Amino acid sequence: MQLTAEIIANHIGGQVEGRPDVAVSDFAKIEEARPGTITFLANRKYTHHIYTTKASVVIVSRDFVAEQPVEATLIRVDDPYTALATLLDVAARMLKPQPKGIEQPCFIAEGVEIPDDCYVGAFAYIGKGARIGHNVRIYPQTYVGDGVVIGDDTTLYAGAKVYYGCRIGARCVIHAGAVIGSDGFGFAPDAQGVYHKIEQLGIVQIDDDVEIGANTTIDRSTMGKTHICRGVKLDNLIQVAHNVEIGHDTVMAAQVGIAGSTKVGANGMIGGQVGIAGHITVGDRVNIGAQSGIPNSVGDGARVLGSPAIPALQFARISAALKQLPDLITRVGKLEKRQ
Repeated sequence: MQLTAEIIANHIGGQVEGRPDVAVSDFAKIEEARPGTITFLANRKYTHHIYTTKASVVIVSRDFVAEQPVEATLIRVDDPYTALATLLDVAARMLKPQPKGIEQPCFIAEGVEIPDDCYVGAFAYIGKGARIGHNVRIYPQTYVGDGVVIGDDTTLYAGAKVYYGCRIGARCVIHAGAVIGSDGFGFAPDAQGVYHKIEQLGIVQIDDDVEIGANTTIDRSTMGKTHICRGVKLDNLIQVAHNVEIGHDTVMAAQVGIAGSTKVGANGMIGGQVGIAGHITVGDRVNIGAQSGIPNSVGDGARVLGSPAIPALQFARISAALKQLPDLITRVGKLEKRQ
């Protein structure tokens, strides 16, 4: 891949300041860049690097004002981070392999139609009654169960497993090792304390433009559906239990665990290792800090942190006070001795 600053600016809606013909062939961090690479400046704490970077091109905001000479060619955009994401998408389409066709050996049940623009890798399994959309990519050793529906332009990477009857929308990405539609964790004890399985007869429905990270598990519902709404992004190693609903455009970092029948709202941000109890509601636009425990429902727009979680500002004040606790104990001890 080699692109000039002018071509890049056209892709990301930017304005070139410097040499429009300077070419780059790789990306780099601003502090590690070398000639022939492109980088970006979105966080002000990295501003000092722009005066020493060896990058040939730097994406900056339109209101960036240089306090010293900058050797690199600049591309001014409204939002450098969003512009970089757009450029990375362009580069990915140029650089990533785009396999097509059906490799052998693999198993495709009789009657399942695979459009000509699809890819099915070796040792993949596609069960009876499955429906596969256009431009779907199913990588080697992937399992697609009976009656599964996969929408157009969706990718299932190697080793992903989609159990029977589940539905995946268009333009989704399911990463390696993810399991969609495994049984929800439902068991009922009898009078002797012996646990008996409660059959899980529902499905998992994943709407359009969802990304599921590697080794993430989404359980099928007891009845009805476990529902991942449009635009949700789930990191690696996340557990979503049966009958959970996650609202549109919510993002979750690794090792989040959500217990059964909980509803998580739209446009949320949930940090890593958060645990969310079952049968509660987390509202829209909620921000939950990493390693928080959520035992009760949380209202719209809340920012919470801690275990059990409390409002983030309150948590910050408590944390600040804890730092003073040893001195406070010493002072109290001295006062007690005076008495």
